[in-house]
Amino acid sequence: MLRVAVGVVVDASDRILIAQRPSGKMFAGSWEFPGGKIEPGEDRTAALARELREEIGISIGLPRPLIRVSHQYPFGVVLLDTWVVRDYQGRVQPHDGQQLRWCSREELTKELLLPADEPIIDVLQLPERWTDTEDCYRDLVGCYCTTPEETLKAAAGGANFIVLRESLDDPSLSDLCAAVSVPVYARGLTLEAAWRLGATGVNELRSL
Repeated sequence: MLRVAVGVVVDASDRILIAQRPSGKMFAGSWEFPGGKIEPGEDRTAALARELREEIGISIGLPRPLIRVSHQYPFGVVLLDTWVVRDYQGRVQPHDGQQLRWCSREELTKELLLPADEPIIDVLQLPERWTDTEDCYRDLVGCYCTTPEETLKAAAGGANFIVLRESLDDPSLSDLCAAVSVPVYARGLTLEAAWRLGATGVNELRSL
């Protein structure tokens, strides 16, 4: 399995960056979110920071975990470890001979991205702070869960995201987020604390 760190880079105007694979690379001419291979033993956030620095010349702050997507290509399985990057410094510019393009969210849905990148577009509509009372977000189906066991069962059953009803201690939340590939909304934490533990956001519903 090829593990890849992927950054969904978002600018101050809420535009999203995509990159066109350059000539000489597999799938040349196709569009994708920037990123690259996670080296053996490399921390995944360190890999994300390294790849974005090498590919587009930016230094990143704390990224937001989004989703891990597994896709079967003819040459093997690729696992995209995907993060939203809003906090970054430096001027975005191509360092790898690729074309870059900033897209609105509406434009992004019309782009022909690599097949492995397409599920990322769906979950990008999810907010950082969960305040909705519905368990469905457009075409995404979420699930409210109380325990890690419920969460694992829901994720295995096809839930697109998980909203936790109760707080978990830090180690339990970290282990849970590592065990499921879909976005998880934590309870009783700041956004930054949730992101550091692997959750995509926080559940701020007052009553459940």
